[in-house]
Amino acid sequence: MYLHSLSSLKRTLCNSQLLFLAIMPLMLSGCAEPVIQKFEGFAQGTTYHISYWSESPLNEKAVKASVEAEFAVIDKLLSNYRPDSVIETFNSAENTDSQAVGSEIVALVRIAQTVNQASQGCYDLTIKPLFELWGFRGEALTIPSDAAIVNGLKQMGMHKLTVVDATHLRKQQADLKVDLSSIAQGYSVARISDVLVQQGIKHYLVEIGGELKTAGYKPDHNPWRIAIERPLPGAQAMQKIITLPKDAPTAVMTSGTYRHYFDASGQRYSHILDARNGRPVTHNLVSATVIHPDPVIADAWSTALLCLGQVEGMKIANAEKIAALFIIQQDSQLLESKSDALSASDAIIIH
Repeated sequence: MYLHSLSSLKRTLCNSQLLFLAIMPLMLSGCAEPVIQKFEGFAQGTTYHISYWSESPLNEKAVKASVEAEFAVIDKLLSNYRPDSVIETFNSAENTDSQAVGSEIVALVRIAQTVNQASQGCYDLTIKPLFELWGFRGEALTIPSDAAIVNGLKQMGMHKLTVVDATHLRKQQADLKVDLSSIAQGYSVARISDVLVQQGIKHYLVEIGGELKTAGYKPDHNPWRIAIERPLPGAQAMQKIITLPKDAPTAVMTSGTYRHYFDASGQRYSHILDARNGRPVTHNLVSATVIHPDPVIADAWSTALLCLGQVEGMKIANAEKIAALFIIQQDSQLLESKSDALSASDAIIIH
């Protein structure tokens, strides 16, 4: 989502867009099944929950320590709230020189460029000046003038951000600013999942701020199951349960307009900005969930589809073969629709 930083992306701890379903390990007739290990914590302005199990003994403290160490690495790389992070160092250097940002950020920018083009510019990592203009970084809405929005639009544009090589970026406009928050949560889920794999873990569920990835299955050989939250303000209830495939790692990413917004003068302003006009979206799509093997791609597309709205988003999801679930609010009703790729999937069960 276009929530300004990792800290504000999903900062309300109880407002995860996916409700984690706790799974209790089973004990069978005198012979114990492997037990699901769990730990949780606070990172990136939100909570995280890790569940895993293994046939072989593991050092639980070492697993948790490796996860915490990786969060620290990610924070130093992507945080918009740390002036010494790699991305903020890039942003603060107002020049058009080639700058070293590392292979991780370049890879994220490449994915974002693809989604930007496919979404016809609705999704854009350089929207940071407009996000600040509307006051979405803080707690107070400031409705900018038309002239201010026009000026803000002049400060952004993915076409002004150039990939020089595998580790360097260049701004074509010196004051260009990059905000990776709409893709960083997916990256974090991917990196933490990789840490578990490096520890020899094949069966896991990684959830950060409601965004998650699973691999394998539970000790009783049943699949992991998660739930999508009902996309209404103040609602802490399930909308749908998703049963995920056991034979392939799968990420589930949801973007919604219903958790982060301002009300002013009888009008609601969503934190989701359309980069094409610099204004909050006004359509009735309240939730877009993308299911994909890659958490980074799923995260970027969930934001892009939410920005586009159900009609335009469905067309592009079908064209790009993206498995997506759309939920619109029509008066007091929530109406769902699935993309062709999701409807055709035999591995993903939604009920």
